[in-house]
Amino acid sequence: QVQLVESGGGLLQAGGSLRLSCVASGRTDTYDTMGWFRQAPGKEREFLAAIQWSTGNTFYSDSVKGRSTISRDATKNTMYLQMSSLKPEDTAVYICGADLLEYGNGIGRAAYWGQGTQVTVSQ
Repeated sequence: QVQLVESGGGLLQAGGSLRLSCVASGRTDTYDTMGWFRQAPGKEREFLAAIQWSTGNTFYSDSVKGRSTISRDATKNTMYLQMSSLKPEDTAVYICGADLLEYGNGIGRAAYWGQGTQVTVSQ
């Protein structure tokens, strides 16, 4: 089993930036991809970005490309998401996933999920 714990959310201002963390524990040797997702009220879960743990290769959905950076620190089993130029429509629960089963522009699935961290962006 894999456990994922996100942190770093909160109330932010439009135009500002965020930095989220996701700490993984358990059988972290059983997968090579992790990613960030978000879910706004009344909407489906949206895939944002993925990172391949072994190579550091990354992939971004169009909605966050150019203003986001996904990264990892293998020594801490931690994945990060930095996002700038925040907009009110970025308000959502941000969720990390491990062992991505599929991902593409805006869509994705993972075998393991964290509980999520709330990000609220105000005008």
